[in-house]
Amino acid sequence: MTVREGSLEAPTRHALDWKNPAFYDEKALNKELHRVFDICHGCRRCVSLCGAFPTLFDLVDNGPTMELDGVPKEKYKDVVDQCYLCDMCFMTKCPYVPPHPWNLDFPHLMLRAKAVHFRQHGASAADKFMTSTDKVGVFAGIPIVTRAINAVNRTAPARAAQEKLLGLERKAWRPDFAPKKFRSAARSNTAAAVKDGAKTPGKVAIFSTCYVNYNEPGIGHDLIRILEHNAIPYVLAEKEACCGMPKLEIGDLDAVERLKNINIPQLARLAREGYAIMSAIPSCTLMFKQELPLFFPADPEVKLVSEAMWDPFEYLVARQKDGLLKTDFRTPLGTVSYHVPCHGRVQNIGRKTEELLKLVPQTTLNTVERCSGHSGLWGTRKQFHEMAMKIGKPVFKSMAGVKPDYISSDCQLAGHHLQQGIDRFARESLEGKQPALAHPLTLVRIAYGLEG
Repeated sequence: MTVREGSLEAPTRHALDWKNPAFYDEKALNKELHRVFDICHGCRRCVSLCGAFPTLFDLVDNGPTMELDGVPKEKYKDVVDQCYLCDMCFMTKCPYVPPHPWNLDFPHLMLRAKAVHFRQHGASAADKFMTSTDKVGVFAGIPIVTRAINAVNRTAPARAAQEKLLGLERKAWRPDFAPKKFRSAARSNTAAAVKDGAKTPGKVAIFSTCYVNYNEPGIGHDLIRILEHNAIPYVLAEKEACCGMPKLEIGDLDAVERLKNINIPQLARLAREGYAIMSAIPSCTLMFKQELPLFFPADPEVKLVSEAMWDPFEYLVARQKDGLLKTDFRTPLGTVSYHVPCHGRVQNIGRKTEELLKLVPQTTLNTVERCSGHSGLWGTRKQFHEMAMKIGKPVFKSMAGVKPDYISSDCQLAGHHLQQGIDRFARESLEGKQPALAHPLTLVRIAYGLEG
């Protein structure tokens, strides 16, 4: 469990009253922003977490009164734009979150501000396109098309055009499209498990996620190889849509509900049938585990899915503790610099990936638990990319300092961001060594000695 510094109580998260018209009242929003910003200005404990807090404090310190009353309300948006909803201030730093009577939830207040802005102004065409992951994903799965698109996307003219038209920083890493989608190649395996456990479900339903399906299907196939090696039957969730996290991040809450209405009925059916539901991307897991229950607290199917949702390593470690996971690892991994992503930390499951990787013989783990600064689309935007690099710089150096054989993060997007940041800021620490980037599931598959 993540416990706030200086507190013996875990934070309490209140449901979002986003259906209430008052939620979108700009005057009420500004009043709450002023209340919270004034408390944050007096505390300043979160100054090192992200760009939102330094932006706020600079606005105050450079204002005519050096207090919040000297900051024009239209400047509040500068703070909101710097928040990428990692939740770490709420979960690990802020001493004033519920049950404290001041009742601060900084990330959800920023989300409310984003939702009000979206309700009033909508999103740019670029943001609408980039957050519609299923529509963008139509480019995946046709080899000749993906090869052409991927080749063009790597050229300087294309990146310059994308920077101008979409606001994507030309130097920022971005994913390729896969020549074959994960769901097109993967097949369910419903063979009976060798034995089941009393605590963990003995069968798995895989929510493939947009990223695994359209961009890096190998991560999904590695998960399947691990499940098969452990005689755990699995099915692929049917009729998937995006989990809704990209739309959440731009404040399009109605789109979040539309996607929820596609996903939840079929996931709830799997939950009722006794499946452990899992996804290999922490943000997607978090969306079903924690965010949707706060948006729809009265929906029993959302609660059912939340209770059935597992991080892959949370599940595998639970099976290991039940005595039902094979530990016949044949291939040492050497030195692994492993990054714990923010959306994994806030699930309150502990360092389960680290726990499992430590079972691999002749493997040394260098675990870094600090924000990489990527946060999905935010870190690729031209206006935020350098801030993303600045936030991640201590992580880049910590990961490179041990000259690892592998760098790894449960969030593969953060992994690529880390790889880019290490190459830019910490290459000298590697002393010529070139660590491979591999998702933790890939590392486990390698450790088992299984073919990819």
